[in-house]
Amino acid sequence: MAEGFLRSFDPRLEVHSAGTSPASGVHPKAVAVMRETGIDISAARPRAVDEFLSRPFDYVVTVCDHANETCPVFTGSVRQRLHIGFEDPAEARGTDEEVTGKFRKVRDEIRVSFAALYRDEIAPRMSTPPM
Repeated sequence: MAEGFLRSFDPRLEVHSAGTSPASGVHPKAVAVMRETGIDISAARPRAVDEFLSRPFDYVVTVCDHANETCPVFTGSVRQRLHIGFEDPAEARGTDEEVTGKFRKVRDEIRVSFAALYRDEIAPRMSTPPM
């Protein structure tokens, strides 16, 4: 969801999302709640963080509550590493409505946090405004 929001804020950004234990596919509820915001993440595929460890990045942002502790060390140049933690909505239990509600809650938290990151940190470093 974070990748989807960042791409929506500025299509010039090169954004990659990866996990320490990626699922076989994007959770259908994540796709559904992002679609409610007008962002389509249905073509996204979970990727392993290992494939990115030696690449240079301006930002490496961990988002899951436990990812900050379990994320491996990036050997490529990383200008800034941040942790913006959220509960993993895929672990939510309850009725279909309750689980969907958890995905919406986390989606909205991600949108607010990453909008602030883009506005306060990323956009000011970009040489021209987004198209």
